Amino acid sequence: MGNALRTVETGISGLDGLLNGGLVTGRLYLVVGRPGTGKTLLGMEFLRTGLSRDETVLFIHGEETESEILANASSFGIDLEDATFLDLGPDSDFFDGDQTYDLVDARDIESEQFIEEIRAAIEEINPDRILLDPISQLQYIEPSEYQFRKRLISFMRFLKGRGTTVIATKTDEKSRADDEVRSLSDGIVELERGSGGRRITVAKHRGIGQRDGSHGLEIRSSGFEVYPSLVPEHSDHEFDPGQTPSGIDALDSLLGGGLERGTATFISGPTGVGKTTTGTQFLSAAAERGANPVAYLFEESPKTYIHRSNELGIPISRQQTEGKLAIEAIEPLAMSAEEFAQRVMSRIETEGTELVMIDGVDGYKLSIQGEEPVLGRKLHALIRSLKNRDIAVLLLDETDQVTGMPSASSANISYIADNILYLNYVETGGELRKGIGVLKKRAGNFERTIRDFEITPDGIQVGEPLTAVQGILEGTPHRTDNVSR
Repeated sequence: MGNALRTVETGISGLDGLLNGGLVTGRLYLVVGRPGTGKTLLGMEFLRTGLSRDETVLFIHGEETESEILANASSFGIDLEDATFLDLGPDSDFFDGDQTYDLVDARDIESEQFIEEIRAAIEEINPDRILLDPISQLQYIEPSEYQFRKRLISFMRFLKGRGTTVIATKTDEKSRADDEVRSLSDGIVELERGSGGRRITVAKHRGIGQRDGSHGLEIRSSGFEVYPSLVPEHSDHEFDPGQTPSGIDALDSLLGGGLERGTATFISGPTGVGKTTTGTQFLSAAAERGANPVAYLFEESPKTYIHRSNELGIPISRQQTEGKLAIEAIEPLAMSAEEFAQRVMSRIETEGTELVMIDGVDGYKLSIQGEEPVLGRKLHALIRSLKNRDIAVLLLDETDQVTGMPSASSANISYIADNILYLNYVETGGELRKGIGVLKKRAGNFERTIRDFEITPDGIQVGEPLTAVQGILEGTPHRTDNVSR
């Protein structure tokens, strides 16, 4: 037990989770990324956490002045006034005077002078935490890569002997020196910023390991926000056969009583056919039963959504006012898939929500940051996690087929679905009508008929089976001599 590793928290909750509790005390960690990815900000958060716990912190810098650092930190609400600063950069007189060396030319710099300044500062204040921004400052003052490696090893041993934990930043570059620093560091945190948004990866964590993979990252006015990828927990509890009815007898009869809890249902169909209205009917019925449902809107504003629903006699405005349901609009490209998943799961835990509606799948893919194949996997992980908690999930999915055989989904993710409720247009006798049917239902029986479907000022009306029409799924409906609908 005497050799147990002690950890210190970075103060960034999501990151500490990826690090399995935090950074190991007395070790050196490398934060790598291109310019603008947030390397210095992460280090500032690390120092702020130390100051909040009455620790002594040292900021070794050389590219920005102390006043610039304090101003930048303050813009994110970070107060570093009590930190000690060691500036290794040249002052303004360097460019005015008759100097015979260049700061970034290692051959002309007195290495021992800078090392002595660092050693003296550390011995004077005995810091618990150090931010070295960037570590390339040490590299530039050494005459060779071999000497830099020796100096870095010596520096790390010096700090470990004092129990000082260090975060060093470095611009990501492909070089031998970069490989040396990566090899010697005790941990590596990689930051990225691209078309898929900001990402964070813990590539290495010596001693206690890390959560692998790429995770969500946002930098906002409040600072760093890390959102670990959602990993569905193993569920070994028995399936709950409890159903979530729509409140419309004919629709529930079509579904064999309703939708089971712990299942995912795709409501699929072409544009304008009534997918959102159908999903909202389930939402409203769940609200009246006290299930605290929530709708996440990716393609419509809450104001328009509520107005349309009220016009159809679905009382979600009243139910929202009474706190029986929640409606959240998701702004385009405002968050990662991981942040959205965390928002959903947090509501499940705090509000006891039993039904979640996502409107719709295409909007999710367009609004959430990331590449489409990755988003499909992220959505799968979210749905699995919700199902494992016995949450009924509705996903509204627009398909291309206006008539004919419906696709199970538009995004090649129908394998997620336990149930598929499809709506489609039907043209008979020169009249355009709508039909509704069940393409798949994993748990329990369902009607294998296509029923007449209509949206009226009084809401949804599901009529009798369309027994007078054949060939609907083939896209060539024609009347028979049977009884009309």
